[in-house]
Amino acid sequence: MIPFTKAQACGNDFLIVAEDAARETDGGEPWPDLTRRLCARSTGIGADGIEFFRWTGPTSGRIRLHNADGSAAEISGNGTRCVAAWMAQALNSRPGDALQISTDAGLRVCHVNTIATSGSYTVEVTAGMGIPAFAPRTVVLANGFAISGVDVSMGNPHFVILADNPGFTIRGCNWQTLGAEICVHQNFPHQTNVEFVRIVSPTEIEIRIFERGVGPTTSSGTGSCASATAAIALHGCHSPLTVVAPGGAQTVTWDHPGAELHLTGPAALIARGEAW
Repeated sequence: MIPFTKAQACGNDFLIVAEDAARETDGGEPWPDLTRRLCARSTGIGADGIEFFRWTGPTSGRIRLHNADGSAAEISGNGTRCVAAWMAQALNSRPGDALQISTDAGLRVCHVNTIATSGSYTVEVTAGMGIPAFAPRTVVLANGFAISGVDVSMGNPHFVILADNPGFTIRGCNWQTLGAEICVHQNFPHQTNVEFVRIVSPTEIEIRIFERGVGPTTSSGTGSCASATAAIALHGCHSPLTVVAPGGAQTVTWDHPGAELHLTGPAALIARGEAW
């Protein structure tokens, strides 16, 4: 049996599994297979991915993320925040405490802002998300349409597209269809996450997300960061910037290009159990 905790951040849900409980060696199930099986919405527990965790120190840990389709990913901002909430409960953390989480995109330091224990154990976390890299780019689709956007790296890849309407359509195409094509476009040999951004005001944007290895999602932490990067650097928005996704709002603080970007939002522990 494999113990797990299920957590969610703005509706982006993850299973947290200790590495020791899911060993791939000695005949254990490979993590990609295990992830596909447990994350299946109808036949498994259901999640957008699994964060495989091990402690590395009294207040530090190492995570490895697999998306729902089994593919490995460098990092998830929301997944990292979910792990921070899990660590906070395990350590009986208090507001002001800092937790260090190593990812395949580097070290992320998560600061505990508030903790609520009525109902779900919910932690508001501010996470250092690294220094974003960005550059404008144009992608030509199979139908010949040229789609302009911004390549953003948050330690994982993103392509951010500006939309000028509440339906997030681009040249009459719905964002889900465009996201599916761009995600696997030949310009992105390792695939990419795709965000569609509508500017509401200089301090607020609304986004839709097509996530690599998952599909449309209610939220994305790194997607919120990438969208904010493009909006602040190239489209006249200001920090702190509220980023509203279908699953809720997060706040991005970014002083200037070349500085570390910070993401603030909630994460809640919602279930524990054991899986075969």
